[in-house]
Amino acid sequence: MRKLISLASFVALVMVSCTNETPVGDANAKGSVVFDLAIQNEVDDTRTNVNCTTPAVEAFKLTIEGVNHTYKKEYATIAEFNENDNYLHIGSYRATVTAGDISVEGYDKPTFIGSAEFSVSARENTEVEIIATIANALVKVETTDAFDDYFVGGAKFELTTNGGNKFDVTAKTEPLFIAPEAFVVNGTATKQPNQSGAAGVEVALPEYKMETPAAKTFYTIKFDVTNAGGASLEITLNDTLADSIALEDVELNDNAK
Repeated sequence: MRKLISLASFVALVMVSCTNETPVGDANAKGSVVFDLAIQNEVDDTRTNVNCTTPAVEAFKLTIEGVNHTYKKEYATIAEFNENDNYLHIGSYRATVTAGDISVEGYDKPTFIGSAEFSVSARENTEVEIIATIANALVKVETTDAFDDYFVGGAKFELTTNGGNKFDVTAKTEPLFIAPEAFVVNGTATKQPNQSGAAGVEVALPEYKMETPAAKTFYTIKFDVTNAGGASLEITLNDTLADSIALEDVELNDNAK
């Protein structure tokens, strides 16, 4: 009788153990995913929309990667995923969308990037919203009326990016789209002639260098001439003084090339 009770207890224990196991196939269960994309061309510091060519949704490439597990797959468009086999195994993922090439710098050459993390549950549909924003740093160089009145012969400015690209940024009304990496602005200006009527002399302006520009940020570099506390050349970044040099020191760089 004791043997029968022991055998029955063993069978019951096995049955309980089986019910606590993960059902066969759940580890391979899938859920459907649909991506929605929103495109924003707003930039920091100005909090305004930038006038640039905004890519269509169809221009965005999609990359899905696993979070804490090995998975990576790329799609030419978001629609390629949404409209085909849009099922993923249960787990956590990160989706990244990209339109443009950050290494291709220039006027009206924006790159948009966005990403979002999400989780997939078995037999459930997951809607994922991704917001794509401008991945470039935007730069514009300006001069004040006081600067133009002093350097009546005009000025020329050149911006060199960390990638070695050079751009004429003289009197441009639109921003330059560059990779968010270090850049340098160099310039020359022709100062006013002296009272003897001699021709104006071209001088080299102080170099301005920014080491760590940020993505989705608009930088306005302004050159000004001020007489406050002595004649000086001032360089401001988004209305914050970045450098101030006595004009007499600037004018020592005569015949700059």
